[in-house]
Amino acid sequence: MQTNRFLKEKRTLAILGISIFLMAIIFIRFAVLAFTPLPPARKASPRIERGSIVDRSGKPLAVSTNFYDFGVTPSMIEDVEGFAETVAQELRMNPIVLQNMINSSQNPNYVSIKKKLSEQEHDRLSALIDENGFNKFCRFDRIPGRVYPLNDLASQLIGYMGIDGKGLSGMEYQLQDILVPEIHAEDESPSIYGKNVYLTIDSDLQLKMEEIAKASMEQTQAENFMLIAMDVKSGEILSYLSLPEANLNSYSQAKPEQMIDRPANSAYEPGSVFKIFTAAAYLDSGAINENTLFLCDGLYTRTTNLNETIRINCLDRHGYISVRGALELSCNDAFAQMSDLLPTDLFLTYIDKFGFGKKTKVELPAERIGYVKTTKDKSWSARTKATMSIGQELTVTALQMVQAAGIIANDGIPVKMTFIKRIKDKDGKIEYEHTPEYGSRVLKQTTAQYILSCMETTAEKGTGVRAALGDISIGVKTGTAQMADPIHGGYSETDFLSNCLAVFPVEKPQIVLYIVIQKAKGETYAGRIVAPVIREAADEIIDHLGMSREGAPVVGHSGRISIQSNVPITLNGAVPDFIGRPKRDLIPVISSHPELNFVINGEGWVKSQKPAPGSPIMENMTIELNLE
Repeated sequence: MQTNRFLKEKRTLAILGISIFLMAIIFIRFAVLAFTPLPPARKASPRIERGSIVDRSGKPLAVSTNFYDFGVTPSMIEDVEGFAETVAQELRMNPIVLQNMINSSQNPNYVSIKKKLSEQEHDRLSALIDENGFNKFCRFDRIPGRVYPLNDLASQLIGYMGIDGKGLSGMEYQLQDILVPEIHAEDESPSIYGKNVYLTIDSDLQLKMEEIAKASMEQTQAENFMLIAMDVKSGEILSYLSLPEANLNSYSQAKPEQMIDRPANSAYEPGSVFKIFTAAAYLDSGAINENTLFLCDGLYTRTTNLNETIRINCLDRHGYISVRGALELSCNDAFAQMSDLLPTDLFLTYIDKFGFGKKTKVELPAERIGYVKTTKDKSWSARTKATMSIGQELTVTALQMVQAAGIIANDGIPVKMTFIKRIKDKDGKIEYEHTPEYGSRVLKQTTAQYILSCMETTAEKGTGVRAALGDISIGVKTGTAQMADPIHGGYSETDFLSNCLAVFPVEKPQIVLYIVIQKAKGETYAGRIVAPVIREAADEIIDHLGMSREGAPVVGHSGRISIQSNVPITLNGAVPDFIGRPKRDLIPVISSHPELNFVINGEGWVKSQKPAPGSPIMENMTIELNLE
């Protein structure tokens, strides 16, 4: 037998040595792994529960929920047609469409079928999948979501949360760190809860203001509408409107104009409303007094030492007129004459003290500062101070106007505005409670009170007479301003901004109310289209807050009442009986069933409903409740 030459002794020893060496390496590595302690198990990330946003009384405005994205693994489905026929109805899809989605997928490992299923949709579909044994190829991905029970109510203020769990606008954005706390490495809890934020707005009052605003927009065919109602003493904003507004539950479908927070982000020339602030500056500085008279002949003219002629037209020839009369009749000529009596630097100092040209620092993102000229600006001219006195050649925001009016209403002392009433933790413990913050005095008390009395005169017999309430004193100032023409430059001949500022009651101010209507069709004079809305809104605010009216009946009562506790409303496949239930009982149902569309008309208790009690609940069903 002949020996294979390859298996010579040296070669055999070499192969054997290499094998022993490799085996030794494997043994050593195995030994190292065997005696090395296992790394600590990676701690699962805690579940984050975003805090809720509620109104001042605790009614939910934004609450957390879970949505689910549903998908399948096409390569693992043996009977695509059978699967599609089984689940299509629950998904509200055509079975053929579902089959095509699965069969045409380029990815054999995963295809997304439907996004953003609600909790209820997920539970029903999951039960169906378990029942038919589809678990091995079906997948649900939980997505943190947000439900907005009142849809478009105060939408720009509340804001919107994106699919990544971060706020994108409004309070959802501004209070992100409060609603979702920072996660620390030492946190051991499986769940981390954000704080619950109580806004200062009253949702019931907000609904009433929105009804009035929408009716006004329809009547005037206006392009947009703003309203702010502030508590004078606390600085708390009770109502905040910017129309048109967006449905927060379908925010991705909203138009750009529905997303604009106009009271904070829109700057404009206010026109004659601004005269109450310039009148206050002229009086407070001593440049004029209550008895100073000005001769209005319908046209203010002045020639400067550089031979520049200034001309400002007035609406009428008012003759001799005091500052009260100038505010009552909104006399441009008199205010231009007043501007000649006060040094420019002191005039601008008062404008600054009122808060114009800077942020109010209220809790809203992207607040505009407006524009107030100074003598260093290239556009400053000999007529600038006179035109600023009548609300031109400067821009303001609605928030700034309310803040400045608060100074007059508070006897000359500014109060810081706020949208946050309190903040609580998940257990209801109060972590922050708003207390009023007052600034340094801006006006003498006598000046502020005199301006208020002039505003009352304006409501009694001046340009704001249509805002008069009759049984409660109210002070107003109206203004109609031509809007800038962004295309051709200068001022538009057709677009006007109509606004009205009100304080009531005059003798002991409680509310500042400000309304702006932009680009109304037809009638644009603020005294005719905004003043009546001020009256209607003020009436609602007075009744809602229970403010005392002159001549109101007084009813005696023992003070003891009996309250029957209500059993919580539940939906078990059928529409429940809502008749006789108060509005507060409806909120939990609305917030826990985002798949249903609730339409609530009126205030009080449910008088009628549609569909009738006992009707089977269908997907996307609309339940209409009429309250009285």
